[in-house]
Amino acid sequence: MSFTEILEHVGSLGRFQIVYVTLISIPVCMMACHMMLQNFTAGTPDHHCVVRRHAAPGNQSLEEEGLLVVSLPMDENQKPAQCRRFRHEQGWPLNGTAKNDTRMETEPCSDGWVYNRSVFRSTIVTEWDLVCSSRTLKQMAQSVYMAGVLVGGILFGGLSDRFGRRLILLWCYLQLAIAGTATTFSPNLSVYCALRFLTGMAFSGIVLNGVSLCVEWTPTRTRPVLGALNGCAYTTGQIVLAGLAYFLPDWRHLQLAVSLPYFFFFFYSWWLSESARWLIISGKLERAVTELKRVARINRKHEAAGKLDAEFLRSKMKEELASMKSKTSFLDLVRTPTMRRISLCICFVWFSTSFAYYGLVMDLQNFGGNIYLIQLFFGAVDFPAKFLSVLTISYIGRRFTQAAALILAGLTILANIFIPHDLQTVRTTVAVFGKGCLGASFNCIYLFTGELYPTVLRQTGMGLSNTMARLGGIVAPAVRMTGEYIPFLPHLIYGAAPIISGIVATFLPETRNIPLLETIEQVENRSRNKGQKLDAQQTEGLLVPSMHESKKITV
Repeated sequence: MSFTEILEHVGSLGRFQIVYVTLISIPVCMMACHMMLQNFTAGTPDHHCVVRRHAAPGNQSLEEEGLLVVSLPMDENQKPAQCRRFRHEQGWPLNGTAKNDTRMETEPCSDGWVYNRSVFRSTIVTEWDLVCSSRTLKQMAQSVYMAGVLVGGILFGGLSDRFGRRLILLWCYLQLAIAGTATTFSPNLSVYCALRFLTGMAFSGIVLNGVSLCVEWTPTRTRPVLGALNGCAYTTGQIVLAGLAYFLPDWRHLQLAVSLPYFFFFFYSWWLSESARWLIISGKLERAVTELKRVARINRKHEAAGKLDAEFLRSKMKEELASMKSKTSFLDLVRTPTMRRISLCICFVWFSTSFAYYGLVMDLQNFGGNIYLIQLFFGAVDFPAKFLSVLTISYIGRRFTQAAALILAGLTILANIFIPHDLQTVRTTVAVFGKGCLGASFNCIYLFTGELYPTVLRQTGMGLSNTMARLGGIVAPAVRMTGEYIPFLPHLIYGAAPIISGIVATFLPETRNIPLLETIEQVENRSRNKGQKLDAQQTEGLLVPSMHESKKITV
């Protein structure tokens, strides 16, 4: 008997699973807010140098507009320059014909800046003057956050395989609640970046362990729908962010609003059960029995609860337990042929998806127009995209969905190279469609990765995947800067990466209607028997290695 059958025994799709998935999905809404928060908390409003009020002698009654004309040079759009002012102002008459003398000397804004607060009342940019020569510090703050997400993926992926999914999930809820709330009171940029780094770490831990707990407590047939529910929760969070940012234009208030709920999530998540799969493979049979009995009672399987004990689990899963006695390590992700192929392909898919995704969604101001509406459209497009991805995941397969979503996303990004810049609405529409394809790709890859890796390495594999995704998120802003030299180069790179990774995805094994595998040996045996058509029961029976193979393959 495999764990899949044991789960069916206690109820694989009952009240427990419904409540469990709901409780894990709710925090995902606010996670989207944290990931895209700097679109609003670090928004850069129109600005110009503070002008000298004693300018234009003899014209002390000049209106503000006139004062700007005589104090600031104009840019190519005939708007006041953002980062320079005249060194010596002249008392020009405002007769409507005055023009700037391009020979006049200019200087940096040594007295500060004036900001247009009609859209962004207060941001970290306006508070700490992250403009002009300091504008790169805004991007640095986002990169620090993404670096935290990267470190969190490496750290919490391994820790959850060692200490359990539930414990690490609880810790990450608390860490995000404390660090996110403390960010509200940051006195300077350095403290802000340090706290955002800790928030990013917690983000990864929540993603990794939330997905694994849901996948490991549900049957194979429902996992596509499960992935879609989590994806829709994340999409809902993007829409919620647009509303919160509109009604809370002060960055500190917005930061606090998206952080405080995690204290509530931390307290109610003590109800969650640890993954029985993880408990069994970790040798914690007594605790696994306790959790399974609890599930059986909630699902009203009282007869099944009475039959469960440690000896029952030991007898039904003795072959799996025997093959899991040896410890695994990070190197097991690439030690054997099939695991190596899976890890390399998955890493490239994760990197490219994240790279193109954050290249689009983390710079909404470049699209022009109302940033709140753009955020709303970018969020809303994920609903139909993820609905369609669920259908293809369920009825065609994970591999097809992954490849198709990435290739379509890449083609739409490349298409924007050939659309004139004055057709801003068309360019934005195409970008929104591409973002929907990337959202569908994320929806698939989270599920696909959890199914490809065996239980003994699932969190380690998810941690590696998360690492590659965050590297993509860190690299994306740097690529955008290449547009200063070759305007179409960022779109070319953003578009080529998902197309190539879509082709790479075709080399991954299909996992539709295949039970979750428990060991490395099962993964290798599945690859060797890929030419045979196996149902769930045959797969579980075939994938039991000999003791000789176990010693040879595992560490």
